[in-house]
Amino acid sequence: AEPAAARPSCTAAVAGDPLVGNWLSVSSQRGVAGSVRRLYTLNSDGTMNYVEQVKRPRTPSQGLDESGCWSHEGQTLILRTLESNGSSVNLDDPIYTNRYRVDRANATDLRLSGPDGAVQARRMSPGYRLPF
Repeated sequence: AEPAAARPSCTAAVAGDPLVGNWLSVSSQRGVAGSVRRLYTLNSDGTMNYVEQVKRPRTPSQGLDESGCWSHEGQTLILRTLESNGSSVNLDDPIYTNRYRVDRANATDLRLSGPDGAVQARRMSPGYRLPF
């Protein structure tokens, strides 16, 4: 049996990094009833939580809850998932590392460009969670 890969440790963000915080993005797609809510929680200690929730009328919400590490290198935000819905992930699978170009980051707005297109998010209070 192969030894289990060591879980990477997160590196704290640079003091004053504008990406630290809770960021909520709400979007919809043509032809799809309802909306997709994404909450990015980027903590100053370098840990992150990513929650995605599909909200449809008259249907229970469906969701995804990932946690791991994040880093901000130049104009790039990197999210590295270590756990998905409470289970450890294959750290060698590239699907668990996502890169976004930071187009705008200020006190209220975050705009990113990623593999699935543009993300527009607004800053939420530190304890904000998605309602179910």
